[in-house]
Amino acid sequence: MIRLPRISILLKFLLFAFVTSSCAAGQEISLPTSTPTASQQVTPTLTPFQFEAGYVDPYAGLSTPQIEPTYTPYPVQYIPPAEALPTPADIVPQPGVNLPAYESLDIHNPLTGLPVSDPALLERRPMAIKVANSPDYIRPQSGLTLADVVFEYYIEWGDTRFIAVMYGNDSPMVGPVRSGRYFDEHVADMYNAFLAFKGADPRELSYLRNSELNDFLIIVYTRNTTCPPVKLGPEKRDSYNNAFFNTAKWAECAAKKGVDNSRQDLRGGFFSDQTPESVLSADRIYSFYSIYSYNYWEYDPVTHKYFRYQEASDMIKNRPAAYAPMIDAQTNMPVTADNVVMLFAPYTFANQFNAEDEVYNIDLLDSGAAYVFRDGKAIPALWNRHDKHQPILLTTLLGVPIYLKPGRTFYEVMGVTSAYSLEGKDWHFTFKTP
Repeated sequence: MIRLPRISILLKFLLFAFVTSSCAAGQEISLPTSTPTASQQVTPTLTPFQFEAGYVDPYAGLSTPQIEPTYTPYPVQYIPPAEALPTPADIVPQPGVNLPAYESLDIHNPLTGLPVSDPALLERRPMAIKVANSPDYIRPQSGLTLADVVFEYYIEWGDTRFIAVMYGNDSPMVGPVRSGRYFDEHVADMYNAFLAFKGADPRELSYLRNSELNDFLIIVYTRNTTCPPVKLGPEKRDSYNNAFFNTAKWAECAAKKGVDNSRQDLRGGFFSDQTPESVLSADRIYSFYSIYSYNYWEYDPVTHKYFRYQEASDMIKNRPAAYAPMIDAQTNMPVTADNVVMLFAPYTFANQFNAEDEVYNIDLLDSGAAYVFRDGKAIPALWNRHDKHQPILLTTLLGVPIYLKPGRTFYEVMGVTSAYSLEGKDWHFTFKTP
């Protein structure tokens, strides 16, 4: 598979991370958002992850799924002795070695590092469920506070969408469920999960049906059905944005359909209650995807969690940014995360027609730059994923695994052309299209 020329990209990221780490303790660091004046401190580049000259679109001319490379583990020569690392709740096994029985892991959920109240929930495949984030009237969504892992990414025309990975909890309503995208394959593959979505663009639906995921696709309808278990919400929404998936009833439906819903040998992450050392702090993490979709996460030192605030109105006609707490209608609880991870990945188009429609391919194989936020700390990082069935491995810039806080991890998938700045303890990430 053709890959991005990311070595120089990562070198630029290392330089930015070094400058940030060196200066943040003594003064504010801010990347310019316009032409800088002589008094402004300028970093080498506004967007340190831009494509190099001569970049070749990895999807150009492809009409069939790509062959994935052989799994390559992270560079073990950079890993310190085990006794130098904090004790994890769960670790990534070596290639070719199966996970031991969950009983030997004190029945911890490999996706969160937390103990589960009902071990029987782990005796199944996870479910990756598409959840709408637009139009605004579909809010509040249901099930996000019960997900183990959530991904947010840009879809098109200023909007974002979530993928909620459900495993250690069940919810009678997850949604509203919306359409599938190319990117969803990455998330479903890394957790050996079912992928639940409500239709898709013909190009993307054809791709998913011709992939290895075909037997594990769950197409959700816009009416009440028992298999798949779909329920229309009580809110006054149009039927297209009012379908919810019942995870507790899926096992019976899967058995009826004869699909494999057996427990998978999931590769867990690195988890520890011990906070990694970092000179960088973070009170708020802003993600500006567009004038129609923007948010921030605010760290609460009492609960040690990040609370999500979503845009309350768009910013057209020079209206100022406005925010409101994001609430889960299923639990009536605020949406929180124990870890917030900013991933920088390439958004590309297969051809000019996809560019006109904003049908993106997002490449989450190989490696790239990232930032990990936990316990009020910010950690410059690298993400690694060299096998399609491997979840994301986060390491320091020297290749040492980063231990996430046990609990829910929320990934914000930014483009490699995105910009970011630091104002005191507030981090601002601005999504930019190719």
